Amino acid sequence: MSSDVPDNAGTDPEPPPAHVAVIMDGNGRWARKRMINRVKGHEKGAETVRMLVRTCREIGIRYLTLYAFSTENWQRPKSEVKALMALRKRFLAAERSEMIENNIRLNVIGEIDRLPDDVRESLRRVMDDTDTNNGMQLNLALSYGGRSEIVSACRAVARRVAAGEVAVDAITPELFETFLQTADMPDPELLIRTSGEYRISNFLLWQIAYSELFVTPTLWPDFTREEFLDILSEYRRRERRFGRIND
Repeated sequence: MSSDVPDNAGTDPEPPPAHVAVIMDGNGRWARKRMINRVKGHEKGAETVRMLVRTCREIGIRYLTLYAFSTENWQRPKSEVKALMALRKRFLAAERSEMIENNIRLNVIGEIDRLPDDVRESLRRVMDDTDTNNGMQLNLALSYGGRSEIVSACRAVARRVAAGEVAVDAITPELFETFLQTADMPDPELLIRTSGEYRISNFLLWQIAYSELFVTPTLWPDFTREEFLDILSEYRRRERRFGRIND
């Protein structure tokens, strides 16, 4: 892991957010601008993932959730989907030892059963190898959709009600979120989207109710450590009221 910790890491009066979520957008456009295959853009984007994970670990961010493949992405050309799955597998193999060494736990959210068998096996292997790590949790949202997650949680609650285990009047937001795939972690305080698109794209729809949103025109492969640290500085300057009025 890189040792070039920023000068203000660990000394800033305001701690970093506990949970940062990122919509990594722009790999295809980055490649198109250079008139190269879209897969090359995804490969370059994987380098940005590596940089961001290292930076978050260094400055003390406890949870990082990356939107790596959505349920809608299955509609892309089969050749691109196949290449993306192969890239995910290579990334896991390449980063396994670093995650172990740097006390990073891998977690996955999404419809994992839709992934190819070899990708699921690679995920399981790294998750098992990092299961006891507690320095930081890297969440990969793979075959993930916010609406699907909420519907799945609704079905789970309905089954509990039908079984007589939960009363309808006992269903609260706090109870409901225990049925989400992110039940054991705090909601993201900060959501970043690259490539300048102003939409959520079906990502963590429940969890980002009060997240601070940052949209940058930078394409994901060009997103740098310096820009990320600048966003964190801007985040610290924002006043988070959660619907209240601060005197």
